[in-house]
Amino acid sequence: MERLKLLAVGIMLLAACNGPSEKMEERKGNEPVKVGADKDDHGCSVSAGYTWSELKKNCIQIFNEGFRLNPSDNAKDGEVVSAFVLTSEDQSMVELFLPDDPQHSSLLKKVKNLVYENEVYRYDADKALLYAGGKLIYKGNVD
Repeated sequence: MERLKLLAVGIMLLAACNGPSEKMEERKGNEPVKVGADKDDHGCSVSAGYTWSELKKNCIQIFNEGFRLNPSDNAKDGEVVSAFVLTSEDQSMVELFLPDDPQHSSLLKKVKNLVYENEVYRYDADKALLYAGGKLIYKGNVD
């Protein structure tokens, strides 16, 4: 009886060491994607939270370098998806990163003291308010 059990275990072990299945052989041609290997057009690692900044001409983590703006109509216990603003060193421009299009940003030029605009957006840096087409869409936490 012991020999029979030992034989059964031996057969199971040999069956487990069988060659790869057809599905595994089919996948040999496809290389696995490595974590952090996803790069955008500028070489920024998207999975690590990097995005291209036109102002800095470099990959940045906007949540570490930018100023956070939250939706103006944010419901109390609702999901908050923030936008971010990055100001140029000479404060002549701001770069706007919106959650709708995380791979692209918008540049706004200074039109008067702490107010920046382009064809669509207007950002009041003093009050931390962002408008689109004249409608308030995001606001920052400033006192």
